[in-house]
Amino acid sequence: MAGLIIPFNNFVPRVDPSAFIAPNATLIGDVDIAANASIWFTCVLRGDGPGIRIGENSNIQDGTVIHIAARGVPTIVGKNVSVGHMALLHACTVEDDAFIGMHATVLDNCVVESGAVVAAGALVPPNKVVKTGELWAGNPASKMRDVAEKDLEMIKRTCANYVKLSRRYLNV
Repeated sequence: MAGLIIPFNNFVPRVDPSAFIAPNATLIGDVDIAANASIWFTCVLRGDGPGIRIGENSNIQDGTVIHIAARGVPTIVGKNVSVGHMALLHACTVEDDAFIGMHATVLDNCVVESGAVVAAGALVPPNKVVKTGELWAGNPASKMRDVAEKDLEMIKRTCANYVKLSRRYLNV
């Protein structure tokens, strides 16, 4: 299965053969999808400037939009990351083993460090760092509490479940 793959500005999206791309997902331009990653239904990854990178085993859930900043800021999603339904990532970095909740927005030059959580519906304004072990929520988002062991287990479990589900869609 492959979504709509649109070359732009001499870049053609690159997708590892083991990745799942929903048939109505759209990948544009400088986009790189790593092994066992999954891009779900109605997602748009628009790499029409600096690139978008999605790491191994990461899942970009239904309706999410990922874009870059024209002034040279890419969007990087690390390994083992879950990005919840209808999230917006714009010119930011989400490090390995982090979690972005449903309908969350992470804006330009933000970094969500490894093991951090952005809660559902949160708006992380530009130039913020969500540090390892922190959970941020609200609009504008700020630290609400430390990440608990149960949160870290949820991150691992969610990634594993999405890898398994994508295998079912790929019939492998």
